[in-house]
Amino acid sequence: MKPPKPESSADLHSVLVENLGLAIAEGNLAPHSILRLDELEAQHSVSRSVVREATRVLSSKGMLESRRRLGTVVQPEDSWNLYDPQVIRWRLASSRRLEQLRALNELRGAIEPQAARLAAERASWDAGSDLVALAARLWAAGQRGDRDEFLRLDIEFHAAVLDASGNAMFSQLNNLVSEVLIGRTQHGLTPHLPHHEALQLHVNVASAIQRGEADAAHAAMSRIVEQSTEEMGDIWSSNHVDGPTPKTEGGVT
Repeated sequence: MKPPKPESSADLHSVLVENLGLAIAEGNLAPHSILRLDELEAQHSVSRSVVREATRVLSSKGMLESRRRLGTVVQPEDSWNLYDPQVIRWRLASSRRLEQLRALNELRGAIEPQAARLAAERASWDAGSDLVALAARLWAAGQRGDRDEFLRLDIEFHAAVLDASGNAMFSQLNNLVSEVLIGRTQHGLTPHLPHHEALQLHVNVASAIQRGEADAAHAAMSRIVEQSTEEMGDIWSSNHVDGPTPKTEGGVT
């Protein structure tokens, strides 16, 4: 048997970026602490070029900063690019996960209902019909208990609403919403099965957009985001303090 090929520098770079990003997001590398490149080389068994490239990537995300005569300095959270999908994932993997999800959901609450309103005002009949069909497929996946398919369709649905708003800046926030939906699922902050109301709300959004009912579309999407926040808090509390058994159905995404 041939021995396994050594990891490429690209692989080593990706692993180091991930490890350092997670450590900064968790606070294991404290703000304003100084990273020595030679120590990173020794600790992670990588070359200086790999360390330099990894710190360059993290600097581009605002998590590190290179300072003359001082070195590479860990930056506080208010300097990070909090819209970067990788930074979102690292924050969701930290012990402050619920706090991060709540903040992201508050942002969703400011964006998605307005996107739904604009979609109702601007989307073509065909685009509205496609949303209704997508909501029907989402409903079916939820009823079957197919969590992977439900998540895939849920991501597609919310992206389609953002696109249908006709606002290119809203459309580009699709990655942010996707990371929230994926993060909730990966970290066990979604119910095992979506409740009837969860599925109905998505249908209501799509139907209102198809009919051009802007206020109804806004209201239904607002409720989706509100229930998502409520549900995360309930599940988190059930899993982290003495209390009732975690819910197995209900809620929306």
